[in-house]
Amino acid sequence: MFRLIAIAGVVGVIVALSFAETPATAPADGVIRMKAGQSKPFTDPHGHVWQEQKGFPDGDDVERDSDLKIQNTDMPAFYRTEHYDMTSWSVPVPNGTYTVKLYFCETYEDVTKPGERVFDVKIGQQQLKDFDIVKEAGSPLKPVTKTFDGVNVTDGVVKVVFTANVQSPCINGIEIIPKK
Repeated sequence: MFRLIAIAGVVGVIVALSFAETPATAPADGVIRMKAGQSKPFTDPHGHVWQEQKGFPDGDDVERDSDLKIQNTDMPAFYRTEHYDMTSWSVPVPNGTYTVKLYFCETYEDVTKPGERVFDVKIGQQQLKDFDIVKEAGSPLKPVTKTFDGVNVTDGVVKVVFTANVQSPCINGIEIIPKK
């Protein structure tokens, strides 16, 4: 029994090192899509496959009820899982220039008005200061996408840094699109 546990531990380390040293799996178009809060791939209504969550060193996940009504989207299931209370997310990529899209929707029942969840997001030199999902969307349960254009990667990693101001940061998905 001890040998089986030791082998499982070694396999876990190898898997962790493998993700940290190699670029994320991307389809033929080179776009990396990661679905936060989900341990299996997610296919959206447009046929895009979002890989399972990876790349967060901390935080937690939540899945909301399947009948939660998400407005203004053709993919409400996408916004019913999230990762929250994190300080960063990163993924290895080839050096180059990218557009990074961050997908948010306020689904926590205790955050219902502006000012109840506020956080900063930073990618490279670009910063989104005092981001408030409810304020941006106009109400809870409405998605907001924030786009960072011209993210220049010279060290082989896209890193998103989250800083809590009020409540903790949360996110539903991240999309990294290489500039051609």
